Amino acid sequence: MSTRIALIVYGKMGKMIHSLAAERDCVVVSRIDPTCPDCHSSITADSLAGAEVVIDFSHPSTIVNNIRSVCSIGKPMVVGTTGWGEHRSELEALVNASGIGFIHGANFSIGMSVFSRIVQEAVKYFDYFNMYDVFGMEMHHNQKADSPSGTAIELAKLIIANSNSKSEALYDTCKRKIEPHELHFASVRGGCVPGTHSITFDSEADTVELVHRARSRMGFAYGALQAALWVKDKPGFHSFSDMITQILC
Repeated sequence: MSTRIALIVYGKMGKMIHSLAAERDCVVVSRIDPTCPDCHSSITADSLAGAEVVIDFSHPSTIVNNIRSVCSIGKPMVVGTTGWGEHRSELEALVNASGIGFIHGANFSIGMSVFSRIVQEAVKYFDYFNMYDVFGMEMHHNQKADSPSGTAIELAKLIIANSNSKSEALYDTCKRKIEPHELHFASVRGGCVPGTHSITFDSEADTVELVHRARSRMGFAYGALQAALWVKDKPGFHSFSDMITQILC
């Protein structure tokens, strides 16, 4: 029997998930978006009544209240919206108290998740050779709400955790010389770029670049649907990386 999904915000990502749901043995039974005439206007027990899992790709300004509402109703949840890190402790406690399954991620691309593991290993290898410096860059479309992206922040954390030379990420424009302990991770916003993240290891002798390019939102949608199937029967606070780790193991 198909897993029944509710979508919070029926924008580009919501519509993509809806169009691909049947391919992943899911069916969308509810759409919640106050700007959509054919959707429910708010998160209520009635609007989520037929759903087994809620998928939220909304906006940083609304995501905290959305999570609180879904927890109070007791539905498992997939969250692809970033920008709520300062509320993490509160929301994790709410998730655990409600007994729901909850999976979050800055990037729901399966390819990006594998890419992150490749970056992690590369940082460890290049750390043996101090002639190499590491830095990052990300590019997204001009409608993206946040900068740097949540994925860039997670990649920066991953690099710092596995490097003996980098201990601090710098995302802003730098009007001075970069310090050796600083990891510069630049952001570009423009055009219709779905998402590109590159990590570069550079020396006087050569350059090694690791790049992940999203072609469309399709990869994120497939990942979100995979997450919905996975989290449905798994209470607790999980990351998308947790899911990938379990699958790979």
